[in-house]
Amino acid sequence: MRNKRGAKDVKRAELQSYLNNFLAIDRIKDYCPNGLQVEGRDNIHKIITGVTACQALIEHAVAEDADAILVHHGYFWKGEPAEIQGMKKRRLQLLLRNDINLFAYHLPLDVHPRLGNNAQLARLMDWPDPAPLTTVEPEGVVMYAELSHDESAVSLAEQLEQRLGRPLFCAEHDDQAIRRIAWCTGGGQGFIDAAAQAGCDAFITGEVSEQTIHSAREQGIAFYAAGHHATERYGIRALGEHLAEQFGFAHRFIDIDSPA
Repeated sequence: MRNKRGAKDVKRAELQSYLNNFLAIDRIKDYCPNGLQVEGRDNIHKIITGVTACQALIEHAVAEDADAILVHHGYFWKGEPAEIQGMKKRRLQLLLRNDINLFAYHLPLDVHPRLGNNAQLARLMDWPDPAPLTTVEPEGVVMYAELSHDESAVSLAEQLEQRLGRPLFCAEHDDQAIRRIAWCTGGGQGFIDAAAQAGCDAFITGEVSEQTIHSAREQGIAFYAAGHHATERYGIRALGEHLAEQFGFAHRFIDIDSPA
């Protein structure tokens, strides 16, 4: 059914069911609830997508009269305070006051083989035939690819900066030849050892920890931290575009920049 704005409407329950099945949320144990986190109005004609459900993104959704927000980083993380106070209270209050739905998909979006963050980073970088690194779970949280020819570690750094449109947060390498690469978008620095053990020449992720540098140096693997936000902008946008095509409603991706 079309609304007065020209876009089609979809029922919240229908969209929720489609997303939960499409992203196979029941197969993955996560640190937060995946799916509908905050219930809003029944009919959805416009959806805003973004990486994180921050206050600025909600304000954009309100200004654009959106019915739903779809993000990678939502709320109610394991171990966070349960009290609804301060920042959490203001965010939830704005959603509820404007009857806006909030959908959030964390690991299920990271690992989706076509629209996931890892798959979309490979597409952005033109890495051929990405495949899951089977030594880590859930399947697809780390992926790898064999390049068609050797790249220098410096050249790979330059490509990452050019395609992502921002300087690397950290790069640790000796300009060795790179042929087999592994990656995990976001905060995946802990997987560097699995990448090294799998014989990869380089590992790309979003963040870096102190011990990551020693792992890279001592195992001879090039390491790149390209930004948590920067590496995870592409999955949620691709998912929103897919949904707009599938259901016919209006969609807009809003990039609330973050240097992290």
